[in-house]
Amino acid sequence: MRRVVLWLRVAATFALMTIGALVMLIVAIPTAFVARRFYSEVMARALGAMALRLWGVRYRVHGTPQRPSRQTVYIANHSSTLDLFVLIALGLPRTRFFLSGFLRRMLPIGIVGGLIRIFWTVPQEFPNQRRAIFKRAARVLRESGDSVFLSPEGKRVTTGAIGHFNKGAFHLATSLGAPIVPLYFAIPRAIDPGMGYNAKPGALDVYFLPAIDTSAWSVEEVERNRDDVRALYVRVHDSMRHTNRLPSSLTIEEDAPLMAEALA
Repeated sequence: MRRVVLWLRVAATFALMTIGALVMLIVAIPTAFVARRFYSEVMARALGAMALRLWGVRYRVHGTPQRPSRQTVYIANHSSTLDLFVLIALGLPRTRFFLSGFLRRMLPIGIVGGLIRIFWTVPQEFPNQRRAIFKRAARVLRESGDSVFLSPEGKRVTTGAIGHFNKGAFHLATSLGAPIVPLYFAIPRAIDPGMGYNAKPGALDVYFLPAIDTSAWSVEEVERNRDDVRALYVRVHDSMRHTNRLPSSLTIEEDAPLMAEALA
């Protein structure tokens, strides 16, 4: 019976995403496909929120994103299938996203991704293609002033630890001279589907950690800066696991309301 309920929810989620993607496409036609922020920050945000509600997942947001006029490189740990839906539901202002190219083959994600102008990536095994993708992204972002989100781990890490960090996000931040804002997703194991889809009802927390100034960073220091930021994540992760709180040296809003959906 539980398996039947699981697959009914999976089917309902896919149907929701498909209908939502088609509605976005219908709206995009009369708006000449140029209202990217509306598609992303209003329509996709609502779609992510509805998907979370379907699974009974609620979340608290601690801290706030940067103002839309300040170009920012957002990064986050990536341990769960839930991350994608939470990220969309956050409605990060004026933000583009990096996403694995294989997800483009899923029709609803491909449609939504095209409308909100996702940068589709390829695996690490294709370094030349990845460099070209990041080079193009840096040019587009420099011209537009948009912010961007990407996961330095590059894949879901379900070991319970912070994974290896790739250098792409740090090269990008160095090139743009934009601050990095680390997000930390704290998802209780009791509700976390990991690599799967069987999310359980419950609550998770999203923390906007203090912005990291990159104005003095150089290409020669990319690996060291990457390692320093990963060390921050390890410190936060260990503190959350042992005390259920951030390290005392990090001060952000703690009494965030519990939200059933992003539009609350």
